Amino acid sequence: MVYHEAGHVVAIYLRNHQQKLPPVFFEIMINRQHQQQNHLAYFAQVSGGRLIDNLPVAEIENNQLGSLEEQQSLQKAYEADVINLLVGPLAEAKYVALRDDEILNLHLINLVALKNYGGHSDIEEASRYLEYFIPGAAERELKISELYTKAFRFVEDPNNWKCIRLFASYLLESEETIISCEQTSDILEHFLTY
Repeated sequence: MVYHEAGHVVAIYLRNHQQKLPPVFFEIMINRQHQQQNHLAYFAQVSGGRLIDNLPVAEIENNQLGSLEEQQSLQKAYEADVINLLVGPLAEAKYVALRDDEILNLHLINLVALKNYGGHSDIEEASRYLEYFIPGAAERELKISELYTKAFRFVEDPNNWKCIRLFASYLLESEETIISCEQTSDILEHFLTY
């Protein structure tokens, strides 16, 4: 699942930067002991990294926002969080497809299939986000489809995929148990010029 976590990290850092969103705090915790017991097991986890940390508070704020600019800013933040959640399992799916010499495209893998790539909790969290901000089920379905497409395109971008791939390798080779957002920034900036 290292590509899953690398996907989250690259999306949080790089995509948020590309969209001119504010930086967010996050860190990656690595459990080396778990990795040694079963090298295929989940061994890393991203903590933080969300523009909206507390959905109930954000919902209250959303109901009190007066200006269109404030509403658009909140919408941009929750959409970014949803996309960043979806990039993780999509990155894992792309890695598996490349490893198994299979084709991966937007029509072959859907939102439900992401559960096969460690995306169950990510999809639940993305759904929770949209339930807070979009009251109608039909509108939510359209929005999740739109955001899923954006997440897929992010993963398919060659430069983004290069960063995901290199960061996944870095996570596997790193001896550290915690990687800060500052370290991640330095690492990814290096990969961007690589």
